[in-house]
Amino acid sequence: MQSTAHPSFAALRIATVAALTMGLSACGTFERYPAAPVKAVSPDHLYKIGALDQLNIVVWRNPDLSTTVTVRPDGRISLPLVENIVAAGRQPADLSREIETALAKYIREPVVTVMVNNFQGVSTEQIRIVGEAAKPQSVPYRQNMTLLDVMIQVGGLTDFADGNGAVLVRGAESGKQYSIRLKDLLKRGDISANVDIRPGDIIIVPQSWF
Repeated sequence: MQSTAHPSFAALRIATVAALTMGLSACGTFERYPAAPVKAVSPDHLYKIGALDQLNIVVWRNPDLSTTVTVRPDGRISLPLVENIVAAGRQPADLSREIETALAKYIREPVVTVMVNNFQGVSTEQIRIVGEAAKPQSVPYRQNMTLLDVMIQVGGLTDFADGNGAVLVRGAESGKQYSIRLKDLLKRGDISANVDIRPGDIIIVPQSWF
């Protein structure tokens, strides 16, 4: 008796993807979400240090203790006389005060200033752009940032992007999803499609199916 061969997992996966692709092409659109609000009012943003930020730490009148360090992936830094201080997630002024407290064991009335040179920010406040952006990446949030600012930073869209099918996922609103019109904004110059960005937003740019 001739046995019937079962399709491999890879073949099933290809067939499933093909079926989904045909279905999406037939529909011609993704599920639509409410339009993203033009204004996203939020309190003044105070920068928090992130892993891989470069910090210039100045100890007044103590150049031998002043240094430039990069925040380690574990969020900590080590300085002359002081080791393994948590820096990530803290404001520079708060970190300055902790370093002063630690150095007070060794020098009299230390005065410390922490300045951030290269900005990454905490991961929960970075803006992530994925999909058919020219250069998908995470970018640090800055005060009064807009969708146009973000898209300029990632180099716009690829030729295969469904710009008006893009989705903004707002972390500050428990992952609520909004529709955004990147094609209208970038290709047609429709400034009404520009919206405010908030810390932790994710921008998903799907591929066009036709």
